[in-house]
Amino acid sequence: MSFLKFLLGEKKKSNEVAKDRLKLILVRDREMDSATADFLPQLQRELIEVISKYIKVNPDDIKVNLDKQDSLEVLEVKIEMSAEEMAAARIK
Repeated sequence: MSFLKFLLGEKKKSNEVAKDRLKLILVRDREMDSATADFLPQLQRELIEVISKYIKVNPDDIKVNLDKQDSLEVLEVKIEMSAEEMAAARIK
């Protein structure tokens, strides 16, 4: 019987399969978190450069966040501007 198991392969138990899948998900999530941490500062610098071409804005007033909501990732860019800055931006 052990020869048949060797030839046909032994079927894994469902708890072992679930455990392996969970490990894969955790590894992928950790890789995504480290990749996210790597590109956000670069993205923020590039956004500041592009926005500054069109609007006079303080670089400290631009915030970039990446949030995870269930299976979605949301990239949020916030630009704080005073009423005077908004009026000046519309004139251009």
